[in-house]
Amino acid sequence: LTAVGESSMDPTISAADSTAQQDSLFSMMDVFLISLITGLFTYWFFFRKKKEEVPELPKMQTCVVTSARDSSFIEKMKKTGRNIVVFYGSQTGTAEEFANRLSKDAHRYGLRGMAADPEEYDLSDLSRLSEIDKSLAVFCMATYGEGDPTDNAQDFYDWLQEADADLSGLRFAVFGLGNKTYEHFNAMGKYVDKRLEELGAQRIFELGLGDDDGNLEEDFITWREQFWPAVCEHFGVEATGEESSIRQYELVVHTDVNMNKVYTGEMGRLKSYENQKPPFDAKNPFLAKVAENRKLNEGGERHLMHLELDISNSKIRYESGDHVAVYPANDSSLVNQIGEILGTDLDTVMSLNNLDEESNKKHPFPCPTSYRTALTYYLDITNPPRTNVLYELAQYASDPGEQERLRKMASSAAEGKALYLSWVVEARRNILAILQDMPSLRPPIDHLCELLPRLQARYYSIASSSKVYPNAIHICAVTVEYETKTGRLNKGVATNWLKNKVPDQNGSSSLVPMYVRKSQFRLPFKPSTPVIMIGPGTGIAPFMGFIQERAWLKQQGKEVGETVLYYGCRHEHEDYLYREELARFQKEGVLTQLNVAFSRDQAEKVYVQHLLKKNKENVWKLINEGMAHIYVCGDARNMARDVQNTFYEIVSEFGNMSQPQAVDYVKKLMTKGRYSLDVWS
Repeated sequence: LTAVGESSMDPTISAADSTAQQDSLFSMMDVFLISLITGLFTYWFFFRKKKEEVPELPKMQTCVVTSARDSSFIEKMKKTGRNIVVFYGSQTGTAEEFANRLSKDAHRYGLRGMAADPEEYDLSDLSRLSEIDKSLAVFCMATYGEGDPTDNAQDFYDWLQEADADLSGLRFAVFGLGNKTYEHFNAMGKYVDKRLEELGAQRIFELGLGDDDGNLEEDFITWREQFWPAVCEHFGVEATGEESSIRQYELVVHTDVNMNKVYTGEMGRLKSYENQKPPFDAKNPFLAKVAENRKLNEGGERHLMHLELDISNSKIRYESGDHVAVYPANDSSLVNQIGEILGTDLDTVMSLNNLDEESNKKHPFPCPTSYRTALTYYLDITNPPRTNVLYELAQYASDPGEQERLRKMASSAAEGKALYLSWVVEARRNILAILQDMPSLRPPIDHLCELLPRLQARYYSIASSSKVYPNAIHICAVTVEYETKTGRLNKGVATNWLKNKVPDQNGSSSLVPMYVRKSQFRLPFKPSTPVIMIGPGTGIAPFMGFIQERAWLKQQGKEVGETVLYYGCRHEHEDYLYREELARFQKEGVLTQLNVAFSRDQAEKVYVQHLLKKNKENVWKLINEGMAHIYVCGDARNMARDVQNTFYEIVSEFGNMSQPQAVDYVKKLMTKGRYSLDVWS
C-alpha cells in the first residue's frame, strides 16, 4: 500500500504504466483479501471448539472463587434466621445424614438449624457465633482410616491444630462416628471435642461416641434423645410438639424436557461421562475400561476376582498402597421391583428442588433425572434404612398396625429399639424387603427418593505398582452374597456389579467410573529397609503392588531389603490367590520369605498369627536389628487385632518387656510409621 501512495505522487507516469500499476494494485488487493478470508476461516475452523467451551469457564470459576460473604456461615445464619449450625465430617454420607436430622429437629424447639459442610465455610468464624442469640454449633464427625479426618474435614482439622482463636463465646456439642474394631476409635470426634474446650468454647452436652461395629443408629438416637433436653435446659426453651414430617424438597415433573439436559448417572458435571476432562476425583470420576476380569480361586462357593482397569490417557497417577474408589450401580431387577411395587413409571423425568432456597444443596442428587437413574446410580437401596426413614414413611401405611410398627421402630423406647434391631438390622431388610413385607406401605416414589441416602463409592486397595503398570490399576475383590434371616439372597452392590464387567466390550458393560484416593500405606523410603507384610485373603491386594515395586527396584540395581509375606487362605487348592505370581517372585529372590497359612486344610485352624509366633525369633530380629516396617491389611475385627496381640507377645518375650511396655513399644512403631494398617470391618 505504501508503494501505491508513493507512485501516485509522481507526475511522469505514462497511461500504460498507470494501467499496469492498476492491474498490479488489484492483484495485490486480491491477494490481501484472499489471505484475510483464508485466515479468518482457518481461525474459525480450528478455534471454534475452544470458543464454544468458553461459556463453561465462568461456572467453574464461581465454584472456586467464593466471596468472603459466601464462605461465612455466620452471614448465612443471620440472613436466614438460623441459630443452630450442624457441621459434618463425612466420608460415606452417614455423618451428613445425622447432621441433616439434627438440623431438622431444631424446629421442634422453636429453633432453626442448618447442616453445613466445613469445606464450604471459613471455620475461623466460630468465634463470631455468639453474635447470634441462642446459638449453638454441633459437630457430627466421622473418623476415617487410621484416626484421620474425613476428606471434607481436613481443612477444619488443620485449622484446629494451628488455631489460637478465642472461642469463649461458643457453645458446642460433638457426636463422633467410629468403629471399635479400629485402633483409633472415634479419634476425630474426641479431638474436636477436646480442642474446642481448650480454645475456650463451652460444651453444653457430653461427647457422643457412635460405634458402627455395634449399632451406630441406636447410639445416635440414644445420644440425640438426651442432647435436646440439655439444649432446652441451657436456652430455657421447650419442645413445641411431636416430631413432624416436613418435606425438604418439592417434586417437579418435566413433561417436555431436552434430554441433553437430563443426568444419566454422572456424579458432577452434566455429560461428564461423554466428554471426559481431567483432573479426575470424587465429583469427576474417570470412566476406565475393564481390560481384564478373571476368577482367581480354583474352587469353593465364593467368587474371588482380579480386575484390571485401563487408565491410559487419564493423567491419573497412583502409588503402591493407594485406594481406588469405584462408583457402582444397583441391580436393575431391584430397581424394577421398587418401580412395580409403587406403580411408578421409572422413566419419568423429574427434579427434587430444595424448598430452602438459601441452601447450598439444591437437590438431593443430580437433577433433572429419571426415577430409574436415581434408583440405579444415586440412591442406596440395599442397606437397611435408618429409623428416620421409617418414621417418615409410616404416614403412608394405610394399615394402622403397620403404621404403628414403623413408628415404634423409629422411637427411642427400648422395645422399639429392640424391634428395629431384630426386624431391620439383623434381618438385613432393605427398602424393597420392607415394602414387600408391609403390603399397605405405598409411599410416593419422590418422597422415598428424598429419604434414601446416597449410594456411595466403594474403596479397594490397589493391587499393582505404577512403576510396573503406569496405565493400569489392579483390583482384588471377593463377591459378597449371603442369605438373610428372611430367606432372601442379598448381594453386595459393587462386587456383583464388578463381577459382571466384560473386558473389551463396547458400551457401559466394560466401563467403571473411578478415581484414586491417596493413602498413608507406603513402602519405606529406603528400598534396603526390610518389610513384613501380613495380608490374608483379599488383604494381599496392596502387597502385590509392594512386591512388584520391590522387584522393579531390584531390576534398577537398587539394594532391596528382606521382603517377607504372611498370607492366609482357607484351602491350598481352592482359594490360594496369586499362587503362580508369588512362587515366581520367591524364585527370583524378590520375596525372601513366603509364609502361607491354610486355615481349613487340617483339623485345627491355622491363621497368619500362628505362623508369626512360629517364626517369632526371625520376626523380632527383623524388627529390632533390621528396623523392619510392618504392614497389616484385611479384616479389622479379628485378624488385625489378633496379629497385633501376637506382636505384643513377641516384643514382650524377646525385648524382655512387661505387657504394658510391649504395647507401648508397638504403639511407638505406629507413631513412627513403622507399623501401618489398611483394614476394614
